[in-house]
Amino acid sequence: MTDAILKAAQNTADAAPLVHSITNNVTINDCANIILAAGGTAIMAQDEREVEEITAHSDALVLNMGALRAQEAMLLAAREAKRLGHPVVLDPVAAGASRLRSEMCSRLLADGLVSVIRGNASEIRALAAGEEQASGVEANAIDRVTEQNLTESTEWLAEFSRKTGTVVMLTGKIDLITDGNRTAVLRGGSELMSRITGAGCMLTSLTAAYCGANPNTLFEAVAAASGVMKVCGTLAERRVREEMEGTASFRTRLIDAVSLLTAEQLAEGLRIQLL
Repeated sequence: MTDAILKAAQNTADAAPLVHSITNNVTINDCANIILAAGGTAIMAQDEREVEEITAHSDALVLNMGALRAQEAMLLAAREAKRLGHPVVLDPVAAGASRLRSEMCSRLLADGLVSVIRGNASEIRALAAGEEQASGVEANAIDRVTEQNLTESTEWLAEFSRKTGTVVMLTGKIDLITDGNRTAVLRGGSELMSRITGAGCMLTSLTAAYCGANPNTLFEAVAAASGVMKVCGTLAERRVREEMEGTASFRTRLIDAVSLLTAEQLAEGLRIQLL
């Protein structure tokens, strides 16, 4: 699996995929920069009058539920991406926290417009079980994937993947990625990820870049994005600790680490298990 991840990362650097992101304004700059750091290019178009055209020129599409005012634009772009066979990555931000978010996610999934879902445990459980009581924005303690509930979490996540026909990445201290048949477990990363706004959104954008460059191997592409983020989180934390810096510097160091990451660093830092 390590070789497949290294290949996906190299393909992304070589192909420079264009990622069209309909994402929230809080993290839009960081999302664009991490796509660039991975070797891709970014465009953040949300106007209904142009999103189909922009999507047609792109290699992958991000739909982030933090941009709910762009619902119609999301649907137009997703339909065009599906027509062209381009990967569509859904980030169900705060799914379950409001009916509007839940219904939009359900519509995208019911229409078969999504290729990959990237969310935390609360968000994915809300999609899978229709739970409206989840806070959504941050994973509830009872919803976190742990070593103790790993088997149970893997089983329901794989079932959800098969039901939706998507590759699902559930992220946290432990990341789970499944296509319904194969499941990868990735450990590591930095606890500082939870101390900055937009780490999840950045990972979603990074995932889209890898998927855009590797459309025929989405499971491996998604695992590569998870692995890169965890390795780079570790490298970024190490740097800020050395320099006695804080969380704002960590965000910058994280993007720096993605842009400077070598194949050797990635291979050495990966902590991946196939189930």
